[in-house]
Amino acid sequence: MSKIFVDACFGKKTPYTPVWMMRQAGRYLPEYMKVRAEAGDFLSLCRDPKKACEVTLQPIDILGVDAAILFSDILVVPMEMGMELKFVKGEGPLFLSPIKSEEDLDRLCIEEAAKRLEYVYEAIRLIRGELEASKALIGFCGAPWTLATYMIEGKGTKTYALVKKLIYTNPKFMHKLLKKVTEVIKLYMENQIKSGVDAVMIFDSWAAALEEDAYFEFSWSYMKEISTFLKSRYPEIPVIMFPKGISGYLDRIDGEFDVFGVDWSTPIELAKEKLGDKYVLQGNMEPTRLYSKEAIKEGVEKIVKVMKNQRHIFNLGHGILPDIPVENAKYFINEVQTQTKI
Repeated sequence: MSKIFVDACFGKKTPYTPVWMMRQAGRYLPEYMKVRAEAGDFLSLCRDPKKACEVTLQPIDILGVDAAILFSDILVVPMEMGMELKFVKGEGPLFLSPIKSEEDLDRLCIEEAAKRLEYVYEAIRLIRGELEASKALIGFCGAPWTLATYMIEGKGTKTYALVKKLIYTNPKFMHKLLKKVTEVIKLYMENQIKSGVDAVMIFDSWAAALEEDAYFEFSWSYMKEISTFLKSRYPEIPVIMFPKGISGYLDRIDGEFDVFGVDWSTPIELAKEKLGDKYVLQGNMEPTRLYSKEAIKEGVEKIVKVMKNQRHIFNLGHGILPDIPVENAKYFINEVQTQTKI
């Protein structure tokens, strides 16, 4: 059975524009919070294939989205490369011993890390067994730049001072780290595909931290390397790129991938003008519009008008927020499917 989401990724005609949401398996859903409480903590939930399967499927059943996205976290990759990770309440993720030296770099493993992520592959196999045949399953990873930033800073950052200092004072060290992370991600994504995902998405959450030339050297080049690797082996699997906050760099975006994710700060008209002929576009509803049904309707109408007769997948321009009413999320999905019906 063909999947509307996969068809749309390849620019095929679909009966309506497919829609899903980043972070759709998340804290705004009471059902998710119940399973998370049972798991004990966030990382335990990520490592439990049965529970990860359960929360991945919840938005399909509750909201009627057209694709499920694997429940996991981008930071399981550096964690399994050998870094100790904790999620601290009120602070977020924390690496207890950030990367500081060549010795730290040399301790990071590649093949072993990909094997240690077996709980992710098992979750995919379980989801694939339960997911409706018409619904797609999206696998994902963080971009090497975003992961490396966490690995060096040790936590979330507003200044990126440590990692950006390395770019300009020791670029060789930075590239060595990025190459290691890239090799793990290639294996990780390949194993996700072999386990049953229908598409893969690369999240570059911190793309906007870099000036233009630095971005293409230290981030986009590695994302392209991953997508080229995957498309050469699995041409039937769509690859989605999502670099957040680089609207000024769109003229230089190129590579072997299928879908470009447009964040909410990038005008959809601009993305259409610069990239619409080369790639299917995904996005880019402002996530906070979901607090108001009137704002949802208006936002959907605007994007539908711009993207009419254009290859498109509907999504938010970033993840759904934890305090969005479930009723409003349902309303958003229904509005898209109704307004875009042929």
